[in-house]
Amino acid sequence: MAKVVMYTTATCPFCINAKRLLASKAVTDINEIRVDRIPAKRQEMMAKSGQRTVPQIWIGERHVGGFTELRALDKRGELDRLLTS
Repeated sequence: MAKVVMYTTATCPFCINAKRLLASKAVTDINEIRVDRIPAKRQEMMAKSGQRTVPQIWIGERHVGGFTELRALDKRGELDRLLTS
């Protein structure tokens, strides 16, 4: 299973949905980085992704984007392949 890193906040509904989608794919180990607890991590996230919003998701070395992009990968049948690569 590929390594998953996700920048999140506690109350973000898109973050919750992303975690649920990944859980449905048997992803149990997500390196969750809470930008609401550690503000410097938001700056790190923005520098890495060019985005300000959460979630920001990486699978392996690939920046997927947010929940909308994660769901689109799943609908196209690409998420499973990405998770197992």
